[in-house]
Amino acid sequence: MEEDIDVTSHTEGLNGLSRECKPLEEITNGHSTHKPVMNGLIISHNVKDHNNGSAPLRSLPISALKQNGLLQTLAAGGDQPNPAEENVELEKARQEWEALENVQPALTEDSNPTPIISFNEALQYFQTTDLGDLLKNIQPTIRRTGLAAITHFLFGPPRLHRELLEERDLVFAIAQCHVDNSQTVHMRVLQTIYKRLIGSRLDCPRYGAHWENIGFQGTDPATDLRGTGFLGLMHTLYFVMDPETLPLARDIYKLSQHPRQNFPFSVMSINMTRIALQVLREEALSKECNRRQQVVGVLNEFYVATYLHLYQLWKTQQKTIADSGFVLKEVELFAKKNPKQMLRRLEVFLKERRTGGIPRGTSPDPQAQQPSPSLGERGARAGTGQGSKGKEMHFTGVCDLPPDMEGEARLI
Repeated sequence: MEEDIDVTSHTEGLNGLSRECKPLEEITNGHSTHKPVMNGLIISHNVKDHNNGSAPLRSLPISALKQNGLLQTLAAGGDQPNPAEENVELEKARQEWEALENVQPALTEDSNPTPIISFNEALQYFQTTDLGDLLKNIQPTIRRTGLAAITHFLFGPPRLHRELLEERDLVFAIAQCHVDNSQTVHMRVLQTIYKRLIGSRLDCPRYGAHWENIGFQGTDPATDLRGTGFLGLMHTLYFVMDPETLPLARDIYKLSQHPRQNFPFSVMSINMTRIALQVLREEALSKECNRRQQVVGVLNEFYVATYLHLYQLWKTQQKTIADSGFVLKEVELFAKKNPKQMLRRLEVFLKERRTGGIPRGTSPDPQAQQPSPSLGERGARAGTGQGSKGKEMHFTGVCDLPPDMEGEARLI
Protein backbone atom coordinates (compact mmCIF):
# COMPACT_ATOMS: atom_id res chain seq x y z
CA MET A 1 0.00 0.00 0.00
CA GLU A 2 1.48 3.28 -1.11
CA GLU A 3 1.35 6.33 1.10
CA ASP A 4 1.46 9.95 0.04
CA ILE A 5 4.65 11.42 1.32
CA ASP A 6 4.81 15.16 1.93
CA VAL A 7 8.26 16.21 0.88
CA THR A 8 9.57 19.52 2.10
CA SER A 9 12.84 21.01 0.96
CA HIS A 10 15.56 21.58 3.49
CA THR A 11 18.75 23.54 3.26
CA GLU A 12 21.83 22.77 5.21
CA GLY A 13 22.68 25.58 7.63
CA LEU A 14 25.75 26.20 9.70
CA ASN A 15 27.15 23.43 11.91
CA GLY A 16 25.18 20.83 9.95
CA LEU A 17 21.80 22.04 11.14
CA SER A 18 18.96 22.05 8.64
CA ARG A 19 16.08 24.41 8.34
CA GLU A 20 12.83 24.13 6.44
CA CYS A 21 12.19 26.47 3.52
CA LYS A 22 8.65 26.86 2.28
CA PRO A 23 7.60 28.62 -0.88
CA LEU A 24 6.22 32.14 -0.53
CA GLU A 25 2.66 31.04 -1.37
CA GLU A 26 2.65 28.64 1.59
CA ILE A 27 3.89 31.26 4.02
CA THR A 28 1.19 33.73 3.03
CA ASN A 29 -1.48 31.02 2.55
CA GLY A 30 -2.28 32.43 -0.84
CA HIS A 31 -3.55 35.78 0.46
CA SER A 32 -0.54 37.89 -0.54
CA THR A 33 1.78 37.80 -3.52
CA HIS A 34 4.08 40.47 -2.12
CA LYS A 35 7.68 39.38 -2.19
CA PRO A 36 10.45 40.85 -0.04
CA VAL A 37 12.58 43.36 -1.86
CA MET A 38 16.15 44.37 -1.05
CA ASN A 39 18.04 47.03 -2.99
CA GLY A 40 15.49 46.90 -5.78
CA LEU A 41 15.78 43.10 -6.23
CA ILE A 42 13.08 40.49 -5.48
CA ILE A 43 14.43 37.98 -3.00
CA SER A 44 13.51 34.35 -3.52
CA HIS A 45 12.59 32.11 -0.59
CA ASN A 46 13.95 29.02 -2.30
CA VAL A 47 17.40 29.08 -0.73
CA LYS A 48 19.85 26.85 -2.53
CA ASP A 49 22.31 24.60 -0.89
CA HIS A 50 25.78 26.06 -0.56
CA ASN A 51 27.32 23.18 -2.48
CA ASN A 52 24.84 23.42 -5.36
CA GLY A 53 24.43 27.16 -5.87
CA SER A 54 24.41 30.56 -4.34
CA ALA A 55 22.52 31.44 -1.18
CA PRO A 56 21.09 34.90 -1.82
CA LEU A 57 19.52 35.33 1.58
CA ARG A 58 22.83 34.79 3.30
CA SER A 59 24.27 37.89 1.64
CA LEU A 60 21.49 40.24 2.80
CA PRO A 61 21.03 41.89 6.19
CA ILE A 62 17.95 40.44 7.85
CA SER A 63 17.27 43.79 9.48
CA ALA A 64 16.74 45.18 6.00
CA LEU A 65 14.56 42.28 4.92
CA LYS A 66 12.29 42.93 7.88
CA GLN A 67 11.41 46.32 6.44
CA ASN A 68 9.41 44.86 3.57
CA GLY A 69 5.63 44.75 3.56
CA LEU A 70 5.34 41.00 3.93
CA LEU A 71 7.29 40.84 7.17
CA GLN A 72 5.46 43.84 8.57
CA THR A 73 2.21 42.01 7.86
CA LEU A 74 3.49 38.89 9.57
CA ALA A 75 4.73 40.78 12.61
CA ALA A 76 1.42 42.65 13.00
CA GLY A 77 -0.71 39.59 12.41
CA GLY A 78 -1.79 40.81 8.97
CA ASP A 79 -5.22 41.59 7.58
CA GLN A 80 -6.07 37.97 7.18
CA PRO A 81 -9.69 36.78 6.94
CA ASN A 82 -9.17 33.77 9.26
CA PRO A 83 -6.43 34.57 11.79
CA ALA A 84 -7.15 31.54 13.94
CA GLU A 85 -6.52 29.17 11.04
CA GLU A 86 -3.24 30.86 10.14
CA ASN A 87 -1.56 31.08 13.55
CA VAL A 88 0.46 27.96 12.82
CA GLU A 89 1.68 29.23 9.46
CA LEU A 90 2.56 32.65 10.88
CA GLU A 91 4.52 31.08 13.68
CA LYS A 92 6.43 28.92 11.18
CA ALA A 93 7.24 32.00 9.12
CA ARG A 94 8.53 33.88 12.17
CA GLN A 95 10.68 30.94 13.18
CA GLU A 96 12.09 30.70 9.68
CA TRP A 97 13.15 34.37 9.61
CA GLU A 98 14.59 34.14 13.12
CA ALA A 99 16.63 31.13 12.02
CA LEU A 100 17.87 33.04 8.99
CA GLU A 101 18.82 35.97 11.20
CA ASN A 102 20.92 33.70 13.36
CA VAL A 103 22.67 32.28 10.31
CA GLN A 104 23.17 35.65 8.59
CA PRO A 105 26.21 37.07 10.44
CA ALA A 106 28.34 34.04 9.61
CA LEU A 107 29.19 34.66 5.98
CA THR A 108 30.07 31.71 3.80
CA GLU A 109 33.32 31.54 1.90
CA ASP A 110 31.77 32.65 -1.39
CA SER A 111 29.79 35.51 0.13
CA ASN A 112 32.51 37.40 1.97
CA PRO A 113 31.95 41.13 1.59
CA THR A 114 34.30 43.05 -0.69
CA PRO A 115 37.03 44.66 1.44
CA ILE A 116 36.85 48.43 1.60
CA ILE A 117 39.58 50.35 -0.17
CA SER A 118 41.49 53.40 1.01
CA PHE A 119 41.99 56.45 -1.14
CA ASN A 120 45.74 55.89 -1.29
CA GLU A 121 45.33 52.31 -2.48
CA ALA A 122 42.96 53.40 -5.24
CA LEU A 123 45.31 56.23 -6.20
CA GLN A 124 48.25 53.83 -6.35
CA TYR A 125 46.27 51.70 -8.78
CA PHE A 126 45.98 54.63 -11.19
CA GLN A 127 49.62 55.61 -10.64
CA THR A 128 50.72 52.15 -11.77
CA THR A 129 48.23 51.80 -14.64
CA ASP A 130 49.09 52.78 -18.19
CA LEU A 131 46.98 55.88 -18.87
CA GLY A 132 48.93 56.95 -21.95
CA ASP A 133 45.92 57.10 -24.24
CA LEU A 134 43.96 59.19 -21.74
CA LEU A 135 46.84 61.59 -21.19
CA LYS A 136 46.73 62.50 -24.89
CA ASN A 137 43.25 63.99 -24.50
CA ILE A 138 43.61 66.04 -21.33
CA GLN A 139 43.47 69.83 -21.13
CA PRO A 140 45.25 70.69 -17.86
CA THR A 141 45.19 74.49 -18.31
CA ILE A 142 42.93 77.09 -19.88
CA ARG A 143 44.11 78.17 -23.31
CA ARG A 144 44.38 81.95 -23.40
CA THR A 145 45.24 84.12 -26.36
CA GLY A 146 45.86 87.77 -27.00
CA LEU A 147 45.32 90.22 -24.17
CA ALA A 148 43.98 87.53 -21.85
CA ALA A 149 47.22 85.58 -22.15
CA ILE A 150 49.34 88.69 -21.49
CA THR A 151 47.23 89.71 -18.50
CA HIS A 152 47.39 86.23 -17.04
CA PHE A 153 51.16 86.13 -17.50
CA LEU A 154 51.67 89.49 -15.81
CA PHE A 155 49.04 89.45 -13.07
CA GLY A 156 47.76 85.90 -12.88
CA PRO A 157 48.66 83.16 -10.39
CA PRO A 158 52.10 81.54 -10.56
CA ARG A 159 52.73 78.59 -12.82
CA LEU A 160 52.74 75.13 -11.34
CA HIS A 161 56.23 73.84 -10.52
CA ARG A 162 57.61 71.55 -13.16
CA GLU A 163 58.01 68.61 -10.78
CA LEU A 164 54.24 68.72 -10.11
CA LEU A 165 53.12 68.59 -13.73
CA GLU A 166 53.05 64.78 -13.85
CA GLU A 167 50.83 64.60 -10.78
CA ARG A 168 48.51 67.26 -12.20
CA ASP A 169 48.23 65.39 -15.49
CA LEU A 170 47.40 62.19 -13.60
CA VAL A 171 44.42 63.96 -12.03
CA PHE A 172 43.05 64.97 -15.42
CA ALA A 173 43.70 61.47 -16.80
CA ILE A 174 41.64 59.91 -13.98
CA ALA A 175 38.91 62.40 -14.88
CA GLN A 176 38.90 60.80 -18.36
CA CYS A 177 38.67 57.24 -17.00
CA HIS A 178 35.35 55.36 -17.16
CA VAL A 179 34.04 52.80 -14.67
CA ASP A 180 35.15 49.31 -15.68
CA ASN A 181 33.19 46.40 -14.20
CA SER A 182 36.10 44.06 -14.86
CA GLN A 183 38.47 46.07 -12.65
CA THR A 184 38.42 44.94 -9.03
CA VAL A 185 39.61 48.33 -7.77
CA HIS A 186 36.76 50.12 -9.54
CA MET A 187 34.19 47.83 -7.95
CA ARG A 188 35.79 48.15 -4.51
CA VAL A 189 35.59 51.94 -4.74
CA LEU A 190 31.87 51.79 -5.50
CA GLN A 191 31.21 49.30 -2.69
CA THR A 192 33.26 51.33 -0.21
CA ILE A 193 31.40 54.57 -0.95
CA TYR A 194 28.04 52.87 -0.46
CA LYS A 195 29.03 51.04 2.72
CA ARG A 196 30.60 54.06 4.39
CA LEU A 197 27.68 56.34 3.68
CA ILE A 198 24.98 53.85 4.60
CA GLY A 199 26.90 52.17 7.41
CA SER A 200 26.52 48.69 5.91
CA ARG A 201 29.01 45.84 6.17
CA LEU A 202 27.70 43.79 3.27
CA ASP A 203 27.97 44.31 -0.46
CA CYS A 204 25.24 45.77 -2.62
CA PRO A 205 24.43 44.79 -6.23
CA ARG A 206 26.29 46.54 -9.03
CA TYR A 207 23.01 47.86 -10.43
CA GLY A 208 19.84 48.75 -8.61
CA ALA A 209 17.66 51.41 -7.03
CA HIS A 210 19.88 51.47 -3.94
CA TRP A 211 22.27 53.79 -5.82
CA GLU A 212 19.45 56.32 -6.03
CA ASN A 213 19.28 56.20 -2.24
CA ILE A 214 22.73 57.81 -2.03
CA GLY A 215 21.99 60.40 -4.65
CA PHE A 216 22.75 58.98 -8.08
CA GLN A 217 20.17 59.64 -10.76
CA GLY A 218 19.62 56.03 -11.77
CA THR A 219 20.48 52.41 -11.12
CA ASP A 220 24.03 52.73 -12.53
CA PRO A 221 26.40 55.30 -10.95
CA ALA A 222 28.62 55.23 -14.04
CA THR A 223 26.04 57.12 -16.09
CA ASP A 224 26.38 60.20 -13.85
CA LEU A 225 30.14 60.60 -14.23
CA ARG A 226 30.18 62.51 -17.51
CA GLY A 227 32.76 65.28 -17.31
CA THR A 228 34.49 64.04 -14.16
CA GLY A 229 35.11 60.38 -14.98
CA PHE A 230 36.38 58.22 -12.16
CA LEU A 231 37.72 61.28 -10.34
CA GLY A 232 34.15 61.97 -9.23
CA LEU A 233 34.18 58.65 -7.36
CA MET A 234 37.72 59.17 -6.08
CA HIS A 235 36.74 62.43 -4.41
CA THR A 236 33.73 60.83 -2.75
CA LEU A 237 35.95 57.94 -1.65
CA TYR A 238 38.36 60.37 -0.03
CA PHE A 239 35.49 62.18 1.64
CA VAL A 240 34.12 59.04 3.32
CA MET A 241 37.45 57.33 4.08
CA ASP A 242 39.19 60.19 5.88
CA PRO A 243 38.14 59.84 9.56
CA GLU A 244 38.25 63.61 9.96
CA THR A 245 35.83 64.33 7.12
CA LEU A 246 33.54 61.29 7.34
CA PRO A 247 31.28 62.96 9.95
CA LEU A 248 30.87 65.94 7.61
CA ALA A 249 30.07 63.62 4.68
CA ARG A 250 27.36 61.94 6.74
CA ASP A 251 26.00 65.31 7.88
CA ILE A 252 25.67 66.36 4.25
CA TYR A 253 24.13 63.02 3.34
CA LYS A 254 21.61 63.41 6.16
CA LEU A 255 20.63 66.85 4.88
CA SER A 256 20.26 65.43 1.37
CA GLN A 257 17.52 63.15 2.76
CA HIS A 258 15.58 66.05 4.33
CA PRO A 259 11.85 66.04 3.45
CA ARG A 260 11.98 69.59 2.07
CA GLN A 261 15.66 70.46 1.59
CA ASN A 262 16.61 67.19 -0.09
CA PHE A 263 19.05 66.97 -3.00
CA PRO A 264 20.93 64.12 -4.74
CA PHE A 265 24.06 63.70 -2.64
CA SER A 266 26.22 61.94 -5.24
CA VAL A 267 25.22 64.14 -8.17
CA MET A 268 25.97 67.22 -6.08
CA SER A 269 29.32 65.69 -5.16
CA ILE A 270 30.12 65.27 -8.86
CA ASN A 271 29.31 68.96 -9.31
CA MET A 272 31.84 69.79 -6.59
CA THR A 273 34.47 67.72 -8.41
CA ARG A 274 33.77 69.58 -11.62
CA ILE A 275 34.24 72.91 -9.85
CA ALA A 276 37.52 71.76 -8.29
CA LEU A 277 38.80 70.57 -11.67
CA GLN A 278 37.93 73.88 -13.30
CA VAL A 279 39.69 75.88 -10.58
CA LEU A 280 42.77 73.67 -10.98
CA ARG A 281 42.62 74.14 -14.75
CA GLU A 282 42.49 77.93 -14.31
CA GLU A 283 45.65 77.62 -12.15
CA ALA A 284 43.99 79.23 -9.14
CA LEU A 285 45.32 76.40 -6.95
CA SER A 286 48.89 76.51 -8.30
CA LYS A 287 50.20 78.68 -5.47
CA GLU A 288 48.92 76.30 -2.79
CA CYS A 289 50.12 73.26 -4.73
CA ASN A 290 53.59 74.77 -5.04
CA ARG A 291 53.68 75.63 -1.35
CA ARG A 292 52.77 72.11 -0.28
CA GLN A 293 54.51 70.36 -3.18
CA GLN A 294 51.51 68.24 -4.08
CA VAL A 295 48.46 68.45 -6.33
CA VAL A 296 46.19 65.56 -5.40
CA GLY A 297 46.05 66.47 -1.71
CA VAL A 298 45.28 70.11 -2.38
CA LEU A 299 42.59 69.23 -4.91
CA ASN A 300 40.96 66.80 -2.47
CA GLU A 301 40.80 69.48 0.20
CA PHE A 302 39.40 71.96 -2.26
CA TYR A 303 36.67 69.49 -3.22
CA VAL A 304 35.69 69.01 0.44
CA ALA A 305 35.82 72.74 1.13
CA THR A 306 33.54 73.31 -1.84
CA TYR A 307 31.02 70.79 -0.56
CA LEU A 308 31.25 72.28 2.94
CA HIS A 309 30.52 75.76 1.57
CA LEU A 310 27.52 74.51 -0.38
CA TYR A 311 26.27 72.54 2.62
CA GLN A 312 26.38 75.57 4.91
CA LEU A 313 24.59 77.74 2.36
CA TRP A 314 21.98 75.07 1.72
CA LYS A 315 21.25 74.43 5.38
CA THR A 316 21.37 77.94 6.85
CA GLN A 317 19.47 79.58 3.99
CA GLN A 318 16.84 76.81 3.79
CA LYS A 319 17.55 76.04 0.14
CA THR A 320 15.63 73.43 -1.84
CA ILE A 321 16.28 71.58 -5.08
CA ALA A 322 14.62 74.42 -6.96
CA ASP A 323 17.49 76.69 -5.84
CA SER A 324 20.27 74.30 -6.91
CA GLY A 325 21.29 76.19 -10.05
CA PHE A 326 21.66 79.50 -8.23
CA VAL A 327 23.46 77.94 -5.27
CA LEU A 328 25.93 76.10 -7.52
CA LYS A 329 26.72 79.27 -9.43
CA GLU A 330 27.24 81.21 -6.21
CA VAL A 331 29.55 78.52 -4.84
CA GLU A 332 31.51 78.39 -8.08
CA LEU A 333 32.12 82.13 -8.27
CA PHE A 334 33.16 82.35 -4.64
CA ALA A 335 35.54 79.41 -4.96
CA LYS A 336 37.26 80.77 -8.03
CA LYS A 337 37.81 84.15 -6.43
CA ASN A 338 38.72 82.95 -2.94
CA PRO A 339 40.50 79.57 -3.07
CA LYS A 340 42.77 80.44 -0.17
CA GLN A 341 39.84 81.56 1.96
CA MET A 342 37.98 78.39 1.15
CA LEU A 343 40.85 76.25 2.37
CA ARG A 344 41.16 78.32 5.49
CA ARG A 345 37.45 77.92 6.26
CA LEU A 346 37.75 74.17 6.00
CA GLU A 347 40.75 74.16 8.31
CA VAL A 348 38.87 76.19 10.92
CA PHE A 349 35.79 74.01 10.56
CA LEU A 350 37.70 70.78 11.17
CA LYS A 351 39.64 72.34 14.04
CA GLU A 352 36.39 73.30 15.78
CA ARG A 353 35.11 69.76 15.45
CA ARG A 354 38.34 68.32 16.82
CA THR A 355 38.15 70.54 19.90
CA GLY A 356 34.57 69.50 20.59
CA GLY A 357 32.86 72.58 19.21
CA ILE A 358 29.87 72.57 16.88
CA PRO A 359 30.78 74.43 13.68
CA ARG A 360 28.17 76.76 12.27
CA GLY A 361 25.61 75.09 10.04
CA THR A 362 26.23 71.59 11.36
CA SER A 363 24.90 69.25 14.00
CA PRO A 364 26.83 67.48 16.78
CA ASP A 365 28.43 64.23 15.72
CA PRO A 366 30.12 61.86 18.20
CA GLN A 367 32.53 60.67 15.51
CA ALA A 368 33.88 64.18 15.18
CA GLN A 369 35.36 63.94 18.68
CA GLN A 370 37.91 61.37 17.53
CA PRO A 371 41.40 62.89 17.70
CA SER A 372 43.13 63.36 14.39
CA PRO A 373 46.09 65.43 13.20
CA SER A 374 45.36 68.98 12.15
CA LEU A 375 45.54 70.08 8.55
CA GLY A 376 48.69 72.01 9.33
CA GLU A 377 50.36 68.97 10.83
CA ARG A 378 49.26 66.75 7.98
CA GLY A 379 50.40 69.32 5.47
CA ALA A 380 53.81 69.51 7.13
CA ARG A 381 54.15 65.75 6.97
CA ALA A 382 53.01 65.77 3.36
CA GLY A 383 55.84 68.09 2.46
CA THR A 384 58.55 65.70 3.65
CA GLY A 385 59.77 62.51 2.04
CA GLN A 386 58.99 60.80 -1.24
CA GLY A 387 55.94 59.08 0.17
CA SER A 388 54.11 62.39 0.54
CA LYS A 389 53.08 62.72 -3.07
CA GLY A 390 49.35 62.33 -3.30
CA LYS A 391 49.10 60.52 0.01
CA GLU A 392 47.77 63.22 2.29
CA MET A 393 44.56 64.57 0.84
CA HIS A 394 43.16 67.86 2.00
CA PHE A 395 40.42 70.07 0.78
CA THR A 396 40.45 73.64 -0.16
CA GLY A 397 38.08 76.11 -1.53
CA VAL A 398 34.63 75.93 -2.93
CA CYS A 399 33.56 76.06 -6.52
CA ASP A 400 30.98 75.01 -9.07
CA LEU A 401 30.62 73.91 -12.60
CA PRO A 402 30.47 76.45 -15.40
CA PRO A 403 26.90 76.42 -16.74
CA ASP A 404 28.09 76.37 -20.33
CA MET A 405 30.47 73.44 -19.81
CA GLU A 406 29.91 70.55 -22.17
CA GLY A 407 28.81 67.30 -20.56
CA GLU A 408 28.22 68.98 -17.22
CA ALA A 409 26.58 66.84 -14.55
CA ARG A 410 23.42 68.80 -13.81
CA LEU A 411 20.88 68.34 -11.07
CA ILE A 412 17.45 67.27 -12.17
